[in-house]
Amino acid sequence: MLTFNRKKFFDTYRARFGPLTQPLVDALEFLLAQIEQDDRFTDSEKDRRQLAYCLATFKWETAHTMRPIDEIGTTDHFNKRYGPETKVGKMLGNTLPGDGARFHGRGYVQLTGRANYERAGKFLHVDLLENPELAEKPDLAYRIAVQGMKGGWFTGKKLDNFIRDGFPPEYERARFIINGQDKAQTIADLARRFDEVLLAAKEKPAPRVIPIRKLEPAPAK
Repeated sequence: MLTFNRKKFFDTYRARFGPLTQPLVDALEFLLAQIEQDDRFTDSEKDRRQLAYCLATFKWETAHTMRPIDEIGTTDHFNKRYGPETKVGKMLGNTLPGDGARFHGRGYVQLTGRANYERAGKFLHVDLLENPELAEKPDLAYRIAVQGMKGGWFTGKKLDNFIRDGFPPEYERARFIINGQDKAQTIADLARRFDEVLLAAKEKPAPRVIPIRKLEPAPAK
């Protein structure tokens, strides 16, 4: 599991991304705490690079706030766009009137559609079909976003398709995980900067200490 030096993280973040506001510091602190408890990320180079791409995606998809957000739109807009009678709605598994609005995009990465809410709910052991607003709850939104990117929930493409051991990361092509090639170069550039931040802040694992047992002298004969 990864651990990060907070001072190095925020100093390097400022150098690579610019000034920090307190709300942004708080949002990043929350994410770092989640990552440090997440056994899906190890100390490997591949996992660090995958994490950098996740954070870059979060930054772009949340308008740089690093907080889960609601997709912008009205009930009518969502139902017209994602309704069960539409091509997009059918792809998303929407089947009932109102599903377009009920299962509009929420989270660090916009979880959208009845089928995706059902799958995420089963993963989390939470009923997101009855309580779709829970997908915006930060701890759940983090788990959904990471698992969705690792497991290929959003488009069928996943992180391991583009960021692997022994190969340069394909950050530009990794955008296929979320949304074709929309803003692919911009997000790739963010990922490279996040990789620098994570590398600078990563704490080295503590060396394993093997206690030395005191050898008692043999009893005198």
